[in-house]
Amino acid sequence: MKTKQQLATCMSLTNSMRQSSFVHVSVILLLVALLAGVVGDFAEPVEGTERSLQGRSSVIKAAPPAPKFDPETRHRELAGRRARVAQAVGPKGILILFSGEPRVYAGDVNYHYRQENNLYYLTNLKQSGATLMLTPGNAAMPEILFLPRRIPLRETWTGHMYRVAEASQISGIKEIWEASEFEPFTRALRNRQPYFPKPENILMSLGAVGTPDSQSSSFEKLFSAASSGQAQLYVLRGQQEQRFAAEWASITPPATTPATSATPGTLSTPSASPSSQPSVARPSPSEQPASTPSGYTVENASRIFAELRLRKSPMELALMQHAIDITIEAIERSWVAAAEAKWEYEIDAVVLYTFKLRNADHWGYPPIVGCGPNATTLHYEESQGPVNPRDLFLMDVGAEYEHYTADVTRTFPVSGNFTPAQAEIYQIVYDAQEAGAKAARPGKFVSDVDRAATEVIKDGLLRLGLITQRDSSQYRIWFMHGTSHWLGMNVHDVGFYGTKLEPGMVFTNEPGIYIRPDALEYMPPGWVAADWEKFKAAVRPAFERHKNTGVRIEDDMLVTAEGVEWMTKALPRKIADIEDFIARARREAR
Repeated sequence: MKTKQQLATCMSLTNSMRQSSFVHVSVILLLVALLAGVVGDFAEPVEGTERSLQGRSSVIKAAPPAPKFDPETRHRELAGRRARVAQAVGPKGILILFSGEPRVYAGDVNYHYRQENNLYYLTNLKQSGATLMLTPGNAAMPEILFLPRRIPLRETWTGHMYRVAEASQISGIKEIWEASEFEPFTRALRNRQPYFPKPENILMSLGAVGTPDSQSSSFEKLFSAASSGQAQLYVLRGQQEQRFAAEWASITPPATTPATSATPGTLSTPSASPSSQPSVARPSPSEQPASTPSGYTVENASRIFAELRLRKSPMELALMQHAIDITIEAIERSWVAAAEAKWEYEIDAVVLYTFKLRNADHWGYPPIVGCGPNATTLHYEESQGPVNPRDLFLMDVGAEYEHYTADVTRTFPVSGNFTPAQAEIYQIVYDAQEAGAKAARPGKFVSDVDRAATEVIKDGLLRLGLITQRDSSQYRIWFMHGTSHWLGMNVHDVGFYGTKLEPGMVFTNEPGIYIRPDALEYMPPGWVAADWEKFKAAVRPAFERHKNTGVRIEDDMLVTAEGVEWMTKALPRKIADIEDFIARARREAR
């Protein structure tokens, strides 16, 4: 029984939110959780601020504490990543990474800010406005972080900005310049000239800036390569990077040999402004000519990160496991809450509440929470449908923690028990996933996983009467996506799918079968009308038995020397295990 005091608290929160222009999403989520406790048949608060939407249950696995890393370990990890990137760039190249740009939601309201993945991968910095430059050929100054100076007025409105020592403590970088020095410094590099920042803009340094002679010597390899058109500028392919690459390509450096002296904040020799130089076409990085007028070829840095991020370190795996553990708890809570839920959005709220309760950064992708016919839509995100006790419920959700995301899917019966028809479809998908996992081992490809799973699905669909020809494309009517993708800092993470599996790689294993209610109403491309009519007549009985059924099972797989480790193994998958878990957890929650 919920009290009038609880309801009054909810109304008070609602009125306060109406009066405020700046409401953090966590407040909204907590309000959702509190409202759920008022209108639903859920347990009272437990242990301080923690509030379980379905009551405490020893069956549900609460996510363990997040992994912790001491500064030395983190610095060693980040320095190793930067060193591997620098090795790929080489002494004749430079790499520039920009922070992600804030994205406007509406008016003066932005979306939740998320750092650009690759900059975070090398620095762990979450603040906008930072820029990282790697200059591997300069042994004295191989890396520079450009950081905005703190602005107290801005902090009053939008929150804390990194102090210099704080940014260094997080990233391990010791050469930090004020952000305003980035443009003149890169102009000097384009012109193959030494550059000296204003002393007050050197926020932290090991004394690497040096003298005119020493700086010319430090950049000798880079400038020499640029003089012969053999230097490289590595940037990503985003709009911000394309603008920078286009500006870089438009500058024609002076033909004279650079002087050996410069005043702080200036180039070593006077030069015409960029606007007075002859301009050239401004292609994107992917369309760059062999060499720009500045002597630098603009290269796509994404290839470097796609290769390096594919192989996860122990630290990365620990962060991914924590994101997975949070996700498992959210799914198990949802299995219990579904007994009383009337609408999909109630389960969506349970998921988001659990993510916030366990201090996840955010979701790794919008939750897919669909019941009955909505479970047959691959990327269903509305969460507005009713919850029917007779239907299957599909949840494809993933928490993100420290920029690493989980990606887990479970399909469960709202009633707690699979019907015979539901179990037939589910078992085929389960067997397909098992076959895919057995096919995964070092030296194989993710395509081998897909092939093994698909063969099982073909057999199952033929056995049920949902296809008439096993070795045709008919199965694609019911299973229209691939089985696997890379997982990491993105849900569909970077990496080449032609790469052989190696220990440390993480991929998903997610076969599915989807019997949409309108699947037989539209003839797929490539079919002949007469053949389509025959097919419909042949599969109609099986279709009527299984329509409105969507089943997907998705687990996160770590490649090991022996095969794969199921990072999501704590979450039940078998029919009997799911039914047993739901029965015990719901019984304890009463």
